[in-house]
Amino acid sequence: MPDWEEMTDSGATATADAVAVERVRPAMSFDSAPRLVFWETTKACPLACVHCRALALREPAPDELTTDEGKALIDELASAGPPAPVLILTGGDCLQRRDLDVLTAHAHAIGVPVAISPSVSPSLNAATLSMLYANGVRIASLSLDGASAETHERVRQIPGHFDETLRAIGLLKEHGLSVQINSAVMAQNVRELADLAALLVHHRVRTWEVFFLIGVGRGQEIAEIEDDEYEDVCHFLVDAAQYGMTVRTVEAPFFRRVRDWRSKRTEADLDPAAEFELGPLYRELRSRLRSELGEPTSPVLAPTASTRDGKGIVFVAHDGQVYPAGFLPLRLGSVRDTGVLEIYRDAPVLKAIRKAAFPGRCGRCEYADECGGSRARAYAATGDPLADDPACRYLPF
Repeated sequence: MPDWEEMTDSGATATADAVAVERVRPAMSFDSAPRLVFWETTKACPLACVHCRALALREPAPDELTTDEGKALIDELASAGPPAPVLILTGGDCLQRRDLDVLTAHAHAIGVPVAISPSVSPSLNAATLSMLYANGVRIASLSLDGASAETHERVRQIPGHFDETLRAIGLLKEHGLSVQINSAVMAQNVRELADLAALLVHHRVRTWEVFFLIGVGRGQEIAEIEDDEYEDVCHFLVDAAQYGMTVRTVEAPFFRRVRDWRSKRTEADLDPAAEFELGPLYRELRSRLRSELGEPTSPVLAPTASTRDGKGIVFVAHDGQVYPAGFLPLRLGSVRDTGVLEIYRDAPVLKAIRKAAFPGRCGRCEYADECGGSRARAYAATGDPLADDPACRYLPF
């Protein structure tokens, strides 16, 4: 769950007391409205990332939602409150929308919280950030996919982009925005995760959201991590969440199971590798993290709501088509024909997802509601969004 979840009334905070409160709250159904609405505002983007879900273009697509259609979408979200769902402006690069000032000002005026997920480009500048801050935007997420320029720029395909991204973190903070870093985990960068975590801690990044690659868009050409490495990475992320930085995952809801397991074993001398039968990748990442950052400095900061693709989350594409999530290309309808809230409430597949009506082991699992597996990965692997998540190796009783 992105850091902007704190913009709603039930968002978690990065304190031990808040984490404890989050654990005892009753489960939220998210049946009537999503918590987060991702709007792919445009296909336009100056980058050409090798794993781009959106298959971004240099220029806007001709069928993108107009300003009036965008304002109508915002009006509908306002009607769901209070609190209204959080609107996350993505792309492409949301900063390429020429009407960004109009859209964010409208949202601010009617009480719809807005966060941005821009690309690092010349459009991310002081004038734009001043405008966004004046229009109520307080949170931004940037992508950083490696601890070194070589790794990050191999993904982003822009020379100098690594240093530009580090500078952008500072620029956002200077303009009053809280910074979240998004990182995609793939075979080519998985062994840099400890160094990347250390880099983010040193830059005082507030939240690290780790995306587990799904083969959609250009991502179909990128190698995912090995099947036996998902557990290793999730246990490592629990370790990384003990250095004052909140850690969340995308398309790895089984991280919540791992976090729960680890929360029940608090012995100071616990060896997670031995206790949970983890592999060499975990040992390597844990050792490197301790080498870079020393002993943990905080309790585990990994609060989360039990959301997943289609449960608390919905995605509106550039042309108004609605999907359960950005990585789950299953069309549900168009906002040009039906309101996004109606689509979200009434789509049969989303009802099944919210009920955890999974016919396989995901449905039998005691974490069916809290986790439920990645519906996007299940769909990519089998064509069935209700199938088992092949990345999770847990066998429930």
